[in-house]
Amino acid sequence: MGDRTARRLGRALGAEALVLTDLTDPCGTWGFVPADVLDSMRLRCLTELSAFSESPFHVAPMIRDDNLLGCVVARGDLTTTSVAAAAGVMAAGLDHRRLSQSRQHIAAANLRTLRAEISPHFLHNALSTIVGYIRSDPERAQELLMDFSDYLRYSFAAKGDLATVAEELEAVETYVQLQQARFGERLDFRMQVEPEILPLPLPFLVVQPLVENAVRHGFESTSATGAVTLRGFAEGPLCHLEIEDDGVGMDPARVERILAGTSTGIGLANVDERLRAVYGPEFGLVVETAPGEGTKVSLRLPRFPRGTASE
Repeated sequence: MGDRTARRLGRALGAEALVLTDLTDPCGTWGFVPADVLDSMRLRCLTELSAFSESPFHVAPMIRDDNLLGCVVARGDLTTTSVAAAAGVMAAGLDHRRLSQSRQHIAAANLRTLRAEISPHFLHNALSTIVGYIRSDPERAQELLMDFSDYLRYSFAAKGDLATVAEELEAVETYVQLQQARFGERLDFRMQVEPEILPLPLPFLVVQPLVENAVRHGFESTSATGAVTLRGFAEGPLCHLEIEDDGVGMDPARVERILAGTSTGIGLANVDERLRAVYGPEFGLVVETAPGEGTKVSLRLPRFPRGTASE
């Protein structure tokens, strides 16, 4: 709430003046409201709705699910019904805002969890690979060290909760370069992404963990060659990203347990939960897999998102 909201609501009602309050103080004012009236709101409005019963102000509580969220206080040639209706609309808006804020907090907390769970196994192997190149190919070792630095810088960047598809793909390329230095020709990575989706926003660190999951669980534990393909394309109002590997696959029932948080697989579950927190439950991950049949993880993003954590 704020003065801008109060102005819009006041004009919509045709009020001479209007004040919005939360549970403690007035937090949005439009038009002339005497200082003593504002002071009275701070002291009594939320506990004594009759405080203005003998004044030119109409008072209506904003109530949602039996909870008092604040009040709408308006002056002018108005009816109690119209002010009460406006308060109802405001209450619904505040409830949506609280839901958006709750989703934002969930996404931020899960991002911190993901950063804390960055695989020490991968870090150890990456550094060991770099050390192995120091004598045999110092220039290659230097390049890989820069890649490793870029990987850490992006993973722990002090930035907002959103990145662009292009930024996420750069992080993927850095990760893959480090892994290819270790596995050589055993890791065949391909990326097919339509340029038009590159500027689109998406939650920070959602694509790279899925590629890492494909490498680690797809073929890292075997001696076979593994192929990982990342596809990205637009389709109507949606952006699609797919990460597919031809590795060992897994039991679909285990995937269900992972996404439900009852089995190991923090990266997969973390990304799924953050996507749902930011965009809504219909935007979670879709995982297609079977033992010996590889794994395909798909995610959808709205191309014109509203109510994301950055708003």
